[in-house]
Amino acid sequence: MEQMTAEADLIPERIRAFARLSPDSIAVASQARNLTYRELYSTACSYCKVLTEFNVRANSVVAICLERSCEWIAAALGTMLSRAAYVPLDANWPDSRLSYAVKDSGASVLIATPSLAKRLDCGIPTIDPGRIIADTNESRCAFTPKVVPQDLAYIVYTSGSTGVPKGVEITHGSLAHVAAWHRSNFEVSRKDRVSHLLGLGFDAAELEIWAHLTAGSTLSIPSQADSSTPESIHSWLLRDGVTITVVPAIIAMRLMELKWPQKCPLRLLVAGGDILHFGPSREIPFRVANNYGPSECTIVSTWAMLEPGSQEAPPIGKAIDGVAIYLLDEEGKQVPQGAIGEVYIGGKGVGRGYRNLPQLSSQVFLPDPFSPISGARMYRTGDRASQRPDGNLVFHGRVDRQVKIRGNRVELDEIASVLMRHPNVAFAVTTKSSEVAGSSHLSAYVLCEGGIPTIRELQNHLRRSLPDYMIPSEFKLLRTIPLSPNGKLNCSDLSSQSEPWPREEDGPLTPTEEKLLAIMREILGNDSIGVKSDFLLAGGHSLLGMQLIMRVRSFFGVELGLQQLFETGTVEALAEVVEQAVIESIESMTDVEAQAQLEKLEI
Repeated sequence: MEQMTAEADLIPERIRAFARLSPDSIAVASQARNLTYRELYSTACSYCKVLTEFNVRANSVVAICLERSCEWIAAALGTMLSRAAYVPLDANWPDSRLSYAVKDSGASVLIATPSLAKRLDCGIPTIDPGRIIADTNESRCAFTPKVVPQDLAYIVYTSGSTGVPKGVEITHGSLAHVAAWHRSNFEVSRKDRVSHLLGLGFDAAELEIWAHLTAGSTLSIPSQADSSTPESIHSWLLRDGVTITVVPAIIAMRLMELKWPQKCPLRLLVAGGDILHFGPSREIPFRVANNYGPSECTIVSTWAMLEPGSQEAPPIGKAIDGVAIYLLDEEGKQVPQGAIGEVYIGGKGVGRGYRNLPQLSSQVFLPDPFSPISGARMYRTGDRASQRPDGNLVFHGRVDRQVKIRGNRVELDEIASVLMRHPNVAFAVTTKSSEVAGSSHLSAYVLCEGGIPTIRELQNHLRRSLPDYMIPSEFKLLRTIPLSPNGKLNCSDLSSQSEPWPREEDGPLTPTEEKLLAIMREILGNDSIGVKSDFLLAGGHSLLGMQLIMRVRSFFGVELGLQQLFETGTVEALAEVVEQAVIESIESMTDVEAQAQLEKLEI
């Protein structure tokens, strides 16, 4: 474990040290340019000098809106050197979100190219990185302000449940602690070449950048084409000789499935930011770590190294050094081992709070009753987990991803995890959809590979592991996985990136089957079902069943029982029951009555 002192281990101090110890080593590499550690630090000093001319100092805030580049990193380091906090803005965000973050953070200066500054039009002084010239005067660089652990390092904006982004405040002490854990835990060194792939508005990018630059590693920036898909990332990682990559969980799952040469420069893949539904299914030439942690607790709170071939859901692991994890019930008491509780996080990573939201901060940043340290706080995550006998935590979804279906609690993420065990399902996500006849139902969005299974096949696959009320009644085919700029799943784009599931070929239908199918589709509000679709699995329940029975009675003149409907299940089986009942009723009619009934039914 690294021996560290509070100030010598802060990000600016460590990079300053590498600028002196190995000045000509490449710190950041890109197609446009490379920066040595000396150049990175001297350029950062120039930013610091310009910022101080704008009266930027401790407790000031600087917004940075640049594309992923050497300039972005130098600007962020320069802001740190001035003792100000930086706000990372992703140029892919909508203009309204960018402007909100600048205004809400209270940024007094914006660092942006002229075109990006014009988009924001925020009315504060703007620094054009094209006008910054590296200050090679070592004596001037030596007199930058002294950063202390209590200073804010950055403010990252995350999505809020109300639709308004929240600014999370993280100090230099918390960032330095997590970076030191990462360097030590994964034995990061000057020999490593590390990918810089994460969205700049994603807090994990702070770990990706600073944990590796403070180890003397080279940070490698891919082109836009090389970072556009998992397949292009795979090719670039091999071609560029990357040894460590940090990627969103969705990308990680696809990378684990691709073919890798036996001799491969990549030694470590770190996944995070979202649910990892599965780990490596076979031996691959690098290790896979699963990181978990909310932005409010400085990027990483728990971690697990995943073993290949495990059939269990990947754990989120154990707490990193200096972090405490509590699984609590609704009364704030710790749950027994194996029971599911809400995750609360204490220790060195807990952030300062939300920018300009004292009431919300007081609701989730709470006094830590389990810590012996006076004034210690813990963060209420809203996530749910349980602890295995080996001490590893298993993630059980968000509190707000638990829904009620027919009176039963349903974990939406559990359904997606089971779906992804099907050999033709590359990715899946489940949502609670709008109500039909007063009842909510589940929808599954599925990305397929190697062929498209039938809905019935997927439902039967789910039925082996889940109760009927957890089986989605509606399936949509995803054309691609909609991702936010941060690499997380963008649920708001699911509909626009999906299409109706290919309708099953039912073959020639009898007149009875045609009429029953039309009735069932209308009642269920689902045109994708066929004659072999199960009424209950397609979203049916008692109230809808009674409607179907009344429609059958009105049209066919036969009586069905609710239990009989549920037992037959499909249009195909139900048609046989109806036709048999019609035949029995006709046998008791006069010839004229029978002929009239047959004409009505078109039989």
